[in-house]
Amino acid sequence: MSMMADMMRSMPAAAESSGMDMGMMQQCIEACSAASMAATMCADADGGEGMGRCASMCMNTADVAMTTMRMMMRPGGYDVNVMMMMMQACQAMGEACAAECEMHAAMSEHCRICASACRAMVEACSSAMAGMAKG
Repeated sequence: MSMMADMMRSMPAAAESSGMDMGMMQQCIEACSAASMAATMCADADGGEGMGRCASMCMNTADVAMTTMRMMMRPGGYDVNVMMMMMQACQAMGEACAAECEMHAAMSEHCRICASACRAMVEACSSAMAGMAKG
């Protein structure tokens, strides 16, 4: 079991009262974390390669992903409308970053990895939002 799964199970009262699907949220949290890390490292590498636009997109993606992730980890303050908007922002930034990184993927492995992590985050947000809409 992961530490995150243990933490999510330890918060049943807040999770139940929020209506959050904690399993779906866990997957989304992990995808946001992975995208944030990949985008941070990609931005750092881009800076040394003179790819300013890609670096800026990656830094923005890392920030949006991290903020969204942190909000999901606080079910006590959960608001479905706010969370939907954050996930939509996360999806939009992830799509934009993936598209930018994919333009460099053939020559930059870090861009390929970042694009893949961003696409996974977009999918995880989509799944989590579908679960929220049902709940």
